[in-house]
Amino acid sequence: MERMPVFVKIDEYNDVLAVVGSIRKKLDEAKETLLKISDLKNEEDHQLELWQNSLAELEKKVDFINHSLNEPEQF
Repeated sequence: MERMPVFVKIDEYNDVLAVVGSIRKKLDEAKETLLKISDLKNEEDHQLELWQNSLAELEKKVDFINHSLNEPEQF
């Protein structure tokens, strides 16, 4: 298939370039927003992991206390 040249009016060409530039700007803004969301999610995941570790440690201590209180004393 042979390609034929396309002729476009200069003002329409400039309009198309402006639209493409606007789309590019919006894409860059979307990338920045996604990066910020990703950073927030990573921080949230880190905090959740810290809380889970704290709860697991607390649970071990409660289990130890419970076990100690229910175990008969040995002399």
